[in-house]
Amino acid sequence: MATAIPGTARIVIIGGGIMGTGLAHGLVAEGCRDVVLLEKAELTSGSTWHAAGQITHSTSSLTLGKCVDYNIRLYSGDLERESGQPVTWHGCGSLRLAYREDEMDWLRHTLGVGTSLGFAMELVGPDRIRALHPFYNLDGVLGALHTPDDGHVDPSGVVQAFATVVRREGVKIVRRCRVTGIARGPHDEWKVTTDRGVITCEHVVNAAGTYARQIGAWNGIDIPATSMTHHYLVTDTVPRFLDLERELPVVRDDHLVSGYVRMEQKSGLIGIYEKRNPNAVWIEHCPWEAENELFEPDFERIMPWLRNAMERMPVLSDIGIRRTVHGAISHPPDGNPLIGPVPGVRNYWCCCGTQIGIGWGPGLARELARWIVHGTADLSMNAFDPRRYGSWATREWQVIKAREDYCLRHEVPFPDLNRHAGRPVRPSPVHDRNVEAGAVFEEVSGHERPRWFAAGGAAAADHHSFRRTVVDDFVAAEVRTVASRAGLMDITAFARIEVAGCTAASRLDGLVANRLPGRDGGIVLAHMLNPAGRIETELVIVRMAAERFLLVASAAQEQRLLDQLPVCRGVTVINRSATWAGLSLQGPRSRDILAAVTGGALDNASFPWMTVRCMAIAGHPVWALRLSYVGELGWELHCHRNALPAVHDALIDAGAPHGMGRYGSFAMNAMRLEKAFRGGTELTNEVTMPEAGMMRFVTLDKGAFVGRQATVECLSRPLKWACAYLEVEDGDDCDGHAGEAVLMEGTRVGAVSSIARGNRTGRILGFAWVTREAARPDASLEVMILGTPRPARVLGEAAYDPLNLRPRS
Repeated sequence: MATAIPGTARIVIIGGGIMGTGLAHGLVAEGCRDVVLLEKAELTSGSTWHAAGQITHSTSSLTLGKCVDYNIRLYSGDLERESGQPVTWHGCGSLRLAYREDEMDWLRHTLGVGTSLGFAMELVGPDRIRALHPFYNLDGVLGALHTPDDGHVDPSGVVQAFATVVRREGVKIVRRCRVTGIARGPHDEWKVTTDRGVITCEHVVNAAGTYARQIGAWNGIDIPATSMTHHYLVTDTVPRFLDLERELPVVRDDHLVSGYVRMEQKSGLIGIYEKRNPNAVWIEHCPWEAENELFEPDFERIMPWLRNAMERMPVLSDIGIRRTVHGAISHPPDGNPLIGPVPGVRNYWCCCGTQIGIGWGPGLARELARWIVHGTADLSMNAFDPRRYGSWATREWQVIKAREDYCLRHEVPFPDLNRHAGRPVRPSPVHDRNVEAGAVFEEVSGHERPRWFAAGGAAAADHHSFRRTVVDDFVAAEVRTVASRAGLMDITAFARIEVAGCTAASRLDGLVANRLPGRDGGIVLAHMLNPAGRIETELVIVRMAAERFLLVASAAQEQRLLDQLPVCRGVTVINRSATWAGLSLQGPRSRDILAAVTGGALDNASFPWMTVRCMAIAGHPVWALRLSYVGELGWELHCHRNALPAVHDALIDAGAPHGMGRYGSFAMNAMRLEKAFRGGTELTNEVTMPEAGMMRFVTLDKGAFVGRQATVECLSRPLKWACAYLEVEDGDDCDGHAGEAVLMEGTRVGAVSSIARGNRTGRILGFAWVTREAARPDASLEVMILGTPRPARVLGEAAYDPLNLRPRS
């Protein structure tokens, strides 16, 4: 008899793969059992069933590392104990090989990240690799990262175990039930229509894998995921494996195989992510009738890497292929899953786009469960929030980027790796001027933002490495120019939102922890918190008039900011992000340059620090904000996009006699670290204002605001951790790249969140999340950079201009 469809539920999950069942398991753990999971076919019949099932601690992402650790604990024992049924865990460990020095640097950096998370891992040479895996051809191999707690698991076994647990706790799983529509009800509820009835719910979760995109389209939601096909092959029985008493570790050979090689019982298994001509399928529509779907093998496409795999593992070369699995997996444009709320739609959640479902899925789904139930996840979810995309992310662009991401799956993930496919999408109005000046760009929420500028005839090209390159010299020159004369930066890549109306001030005041600007023309730095007191968004609030405000935040926060703003009578919200643009003019000569292009006094008395004025430049109205993210005298200039070229050209002409140059985001980041300004990697949904050391931006006595009670409670108990400002001893040719372990007397106490060389101070500076004891000023620590501990100490004030005199000069 078919399972009955309940008429109501708090949460409806669409999709019965690793993501949907993992989310149900997470919801139960958070005390939420009024859940219905709908699957159109059988559990795991989408992408999950054909997954190879591998998982590794080898990751440079702190959030994904924490998820992987949780998942491995689940697979290696916790889930079997909880469910009472096997998941077939193979804890064979793994080896990630390196053939080049830059690959060795990647492994050294990963070792530092793994150390911060307490993972068991070691760098090993060829002799040790050979002892662990005697059948792999090590010609040209320099070393490997050995992660002994890795392994692989039966994906279907995991899903069935999740299903057993959640059913026992009251979750209803309905198989052979296809969702045919989702609609808003009259009271803001969701009505999920199926071929077996309608369910009314508070929250709906799209965990539909390769169907996620077309299901989202029912409600006008663009879910940016593309199905890419991936091969793995299982050989006949390998005679040399028959007498083995242990399972060989999984080998990840990124350079030659572009994939992995492992044992599968007494056979071999080879998985390949080809680095050219990747295959996208079901670009607009996945057939509803697809079930346990596989595609015909395309050996020609994968042959170069398959041939290499056979040469690397000669014991597989003379036996037949027993089975070929060629299935579709979802890839978002940047490769990161889509976990969180969809843009602008209340209580509709994504739990999809996960290209590595077994490795990442349950841990990320656990965080989504916390997000749904408690209003925030416990880990930083910025990299996975679906709201990082907007209408600029066209379908054509999504497919181009998914193909690019697939090809990069087994390339070295260099720091600040620049992905060029499908660009530019949102060029600045002065993009052509930046190109002519030698800019090397990065993509920020679709915007093209200059990273640095090539000079002296050098090529405007990326130099990717874990060590210093010529780029560091160009960045240092930009910093010197800003500090000694003046620099101009294109800051079009910002969210700019106007909030106005008769109740705008009171509504905004209840959303931020700081006071609003007290007078027209005032500016404050403020933070929106969630009910748990953790940081959602940092923003600049400009009081343009009594009940008119301009909110400026990072471009990546645009939709998150919009979602938190009031939608009510008496308040008008206008998103000016697509129609406005901006420039930042910074440095001791910036007042002289600005005076040459506009009227009105610019001295401290006439135009004080942290105030705004609307002025005319080149005949166009410009909102000039006197503030600085780099710690120098300066202004941010915001205007309509159409006006920016004329404003830019006027400033360039006026700046020439003063030796003004240009600077990019790399120089900006180095200078903000010298000023001890916390950034996006410090201020996340993981942390509270007291933990972040940001209480000077909290006004508890102003009355109620979102997160106030949680902030008060945080102040009444010992802090879980603290954000420490570090100076790290200089090294030969590497300054660090974030994620590195922080040690105190040999014991790990935290991890670096951001780090860079400060060229004005000649010091390596950064922030780290560490224990309270390790955060006290002058504490002696070590930071593990490229696998080597390096002395560090905690600073009690900014390394550059600690009294903040230069911006106020």
